[in-house]
Amino acid sequence: MKLKDLSINIFSGGTPSTVNEEYWNGDFYWLSSGETKNPYIRKTEKTITQLGIDKSSTRLAKVGDVVIASAGQGKTRGQVAYCLVDTYINQSIIAIRTNPILLDSKYLFYNLTSRYNELRLLSDSSSSRGSLTVKIFEDLNVSIPKLEKQKKIAKFLSNYDDLIENNNRRIKILEEMARKIYKEWFVDFKFPGHETATFKDSHLGKIPKDWEVLKANNVADIFIGRTPSRKDFDCFTMNCKDRKWISIKDIGLSNVFIFQTSEYLTEDAIIKYNVPIIPKDTVILSFKLTVGKVAITTEDMCSNEAIAQFQIKDKQQLSTYYLYLYLKNFEYSNLGNTSSIGNAINSTIVKNMNILIPQRSILSEFNKSINSIFEQIKNLSIKNENLKQTRALLLPRLISGEIDVENMEII
Repeated sequence: MKLKDLSINIFSGGTPSTVNEEYWNGDFYWLSSGETKNPYIRKTEKTITQLGIDKSSTRLAKVGDVVIASAGQGKTRGQVAYCLVDTYINQSIIAIRTNPILLDSKYLFYNLTSRYNELRLLSDSSSSRGSLTVKIFEDLNVSIPKLEKQKKIAKFLSNYDDLIENNNRRIKILEEMARKIYKEWFVDFKFPGHETATFKDSHLGKIPKDWEVLKANNVADIFIGRTPSRKDFDCFTMNCKDRKWISIKDIGLSNVFIFQTSEYLTEDAIIKYNVPIIPKDTVILSFKLTVGKVAITTEDMCSNEAIAQFQIKDKQQLSTYYLYLYLKNFEYSNLGNTSSIGNAINSTIVKNMNILIPQRSILSEFNKSINSIFEQIKNLSIKNENLKQTRALLLPRLISGEIDVENMEII
């Protein structure tokens, strides 16, 4: 059946004027296309006011609506998400409100998720700008089993999502534990033996006498990523066999460790454009437009020019996890704004950032107390990656009916 015959409404939204401050930072969620990278919408990066709603063409997607990115760079176009909150949407989002008597909304979410490549092809063939339209979705054919079976398939797949979400919650708790220990030792200076410590003045204020403040480029080799020409179509791929290429949105998706990226670069592109390789277990930092996102690589990767990599020179002087927590806790607003286009700092500023270097014996003790926490985070992240891969393998087979849930008992 055509999706319009299975739905109550299919619609797009709009954007309040970005130059009118009265329209923004209000009480209502407002969703942009890039946020569909998250399969479930629990909140949005921006909010709008009632005046912003009244003075724009934005429309409200409700809890249970399926939302799709109709446009966007990289992998964005065709991404599908499920609303767990009411949110207004922009013009690059299409929302679908199903008829619950005919089509389970969660089933549609999984159905469209499994058809990502198909949606991309439809957008390329139906629009000169390569975008999805309301008309495309209205005329999209959806093969549906009986409603009871739809709900069963959706529940089966939701169980994987629930496990992933539970792991994410545990990861957040563990990272918060690590940040609290870091703050206690290196912000409040309540490290082991602090009772007898003496302090001295530094660029960062009072610090223990045997500690140092050094420039970032004195303790780490700092390299900046690079983006090959988008006109060179042989550079960027979505083939996981090529080199993972990190953009800021990929850091936003990660819980400490980077496992997956939205795009990849061919080895020929890396050589042709001299793109620096980021070694495994390297701390990376976003410093353009979105400043202060931090992550750790899990294999040799590369990145765009908005990301700096910190290759530590001496791991006894500065450890990976300490640097990660230091950069997460850093106050970047004090570095100044060198860009007329949004919030940014430049690579020279990054290289001259002040880094607090503890006494080596204190750092060693800190590493002992923190390493097991990060190992738990990494193990949970790996479990999530495996769950995502299993779900991705099962998804098309369940939607197509190759795997029959008829006689399955799904809790």
